[in-house]
Amino acid sequence: MQYLHTMLRVADLDAARHFYCELLGLVEVRRVDNEAGRFTLVFLAAPDDVELAAQRMAPLVELTHNWDPEAYTGGRNFGHLAYRVADIYALCQKLQDAGVTINRPPRDGHMAFVRSPDGISIELLQAGDPLPPAEPWASMENSGSW
Repeated sequence: MQYLHTMLRVADLDAARHFYCELLGLVEVRRVDNEAGRFTLVFLAAPDDVELAAQRMAPLVELTHNWDPEAYTGGRNFGHLAYRVADIYALCQKLQDAGVTINRPPRDGHMAFVRSPDGISIELLQAGDPLPPAEPWASMENSGSW
């Protein structure tokens, strides 16, 4: 058995791609437009997994955009996506500067939670040892649900 991907339905493909690629740093590795089925699939890999993704050997996130409008709710039902990051403070600052709410700030220098434009909960984990506590994160309260 091999883990292949996690599929997320997204209402606005451009907004989702901006969040996952421009802000989180994932890389689009494959795209499928299916006119008969009226949907687009966009497959994303973590930067360190791009080479393995080309060989179809890396776990991916599949963004599924159905062309006909649909309301998607309950994005937290499956749990969350988790990514190991090089500098949790730098990424959280980048996300916050772009208007993303940091739902669970990295007070411990180790873990944070944010949500995608479609309400998908995303856990960010510091690679290696936790970073020393730093402001503004150390005193920042939780916001919303994560």
